[in-house]
Amino acid sequence: MTTLDLTRPGLADTPASDDYLKHGSGVMSWLGTLDHKRIGVMYLVSVLVSFLIGGIFALLIRTELLAPGGTIMTADQYNQVFTLHGAIMVFLVIIPSIPAALGNFVLPIMLGAKDVAFPRLNLFSYWLWMFGATFALISLGMGGFDTGWTFYTPYSTTTSTGGVIPILTAVFILGFSSIFTGMNFVVTIHKLRPPGMTWFRMPLFLWALYATALIQVLATPVLAITLLLLIVERTLDIGIFNPAMGGDPVLYQHFFWFYSHPAVYIMILPAMGIISDIIAVHSHRHIFGYRFIAFSSVAIAIFSFLVWGHHMFTSGQSALMNTLFSAITFSVAIPSAIKVFNWLATLYKGSISLNTPMLYGLGFIFLFTIGGLTGIHLGTLNVDVHLHDTYFVVAHFHYVMMGSALIAMIGGLHHWWPKMTGRMYSEKWGTIAFWLVFVGFNVTFFTQFMLGSHGMPRRYYDYLPQFQTYHVISSIGSYIMAVGFGIIAVYLLHSCYRGRKAPANPWGGRSLEWQCASPPPYYNFATTPSVGDCYDFSVVRWDDAEQGYVVDRDLDPSTRGKQAASGAH
Repeated sequence: MTTLDLTRPGLADTPASDDYLKHGSGVMSWLGTLDHKRIGVMYLVSVLVSFLIGGIFALLIRTELLAPGGTIMTADQYNQVFTLHGAIMVFLVIIPSIPAALGNFVLPIMLGAKDVAFPRLNLFSYWLWMFGATFALISLGMGGFDTGWTFYTPYSTTTSTGGVIPILTAVFILGFSSIFTGMNFVVTIHKLRPPGMTWFRMPLFLWALYATALIQVLATPVLAITLLLLIVERTLDIGIFNPAMGGDPVLYQHFFWFYSHPAVYIMILPAMGIISDIIAVHSHRHIFGYRFIAFSSVAIAIFSFLVWGHHMFTSGQSALMNTLFSAITFSVAIPSAIKVFNWLATLYKGSISLNTPMLYGLGFIFLFTIGGLTGIHLGTLNVDVHLHDTYFVVAHFHYVMMGSALIAMIGGLHHWWPKMTGRMYSEKWGTIAFWLVFVGFNVTFFTQFMLGSHGMPRRYYDYLPQFQTYHVISSIGSYIMAVGFGIIAVYLLHSCYRGRKAPANPWGGRSLEWQCASPPPYYNFATTPSVGDCYDFSVVRWDDAEQGYVVDRDLDPSTRGKQAASGAH
């Protein structure tokens, strides 16, 4: 195994007791850090602030739709608010939330490495993200934008709002942040795996991050080029997408969705990796079908580049292309179903701990299954014609993106929170908040399936009185969900100051991140970690002295042979 000798500046002077939170306390020690853990925490804080802003816009939308006609805003303001909600949630929250935030923190520790392969590029990626977010704020100061988060032409080339070019520039910059993060992860996984950690000894979260990183590197440049063409079209009016000048507005849709459907899997693949680890660790049972789950991540990454046309069944594609895209769309269900059935098989006869991370893991399976099954309706040509651009699409999209990707992110945050902060949170409040979020989410978005099937168009400011009951129920659900998220914020912040000190391994995990202290030392490990089967929980036992789980070396098959050999000598 080829490895890189990765040394941080000042590493030799770092005492073993100096965890990453204590290694410099000034603001500049954070903003200029090369420590992947601190960069992950900064990403996490930035993403959560963006989530708060995007969530406020969502509540404004739901409040406006409580009754037909104007309620709290005008039609133009409504268009800007739902555009801001979508753009913030997609580009500033869901895409970076797991790879850039949780992935940055966990990936090197899972590998037993000191850091990612390129620490300075990692910090540069974060600053690019901040630079892109700044341009998004500039767009608000220049009059905002009302094109929808997809920036479809001719809306984006003809709208009079002045914030279109700044937001396009923002997403262009955010794309490069995503590319650099993906490059870093690919090289890190290839080059920094320790001796003994073969590809099929890696935790499944790393497989998911690897497949995601490949999509980031290969697909995101297409978005960058597309947005650059859109900026040129808007400023110079050279006719790339203008049919009056020989251009084609549908060409933009092809370019955009060639990136944006793989982007759906940039959001959902890492979530699936988190769920694989949560289900195995909190059921204390070896993951079922490890290789099938690992290869299904790669299969999903490949399929993601082949199905963009299912977003465009009503845009004038040929019947042959529609048929092909529909057939390939159904094929994506195979690797996704492999994961779901293997998770269920892992749960079977497992010693399940119904703690907060596990509740989010089980919630993910339920919500992702609904999102996947309703995707069949939209992948069926004759049904999609009726459901396209209705609230059915809104509900499906949120079940996959928010109900799956974001729920998994919150589950992962609870799973690794003791490791990140060294503190335990309240299980009581964690359970209460989960049920508020879960119930509120289903009340909000399951109602929208009925809205869409009855013909309510999405993105409309006004609607017929017959739809009001559904909208009121949906809005009430959003308020319940907001209360749940508020409770999560309160008890997690409370745990940082008043929470019980976390042991190194509070859940009984087997992968390498549970072999270092909580919170981890600046260089991650005080001693070289032992690589074994990361899902063999038979060697993990509770230790009263540690008040946590430990790996019993006497039970570990990977060490028994070495001990016998050393005894023979």
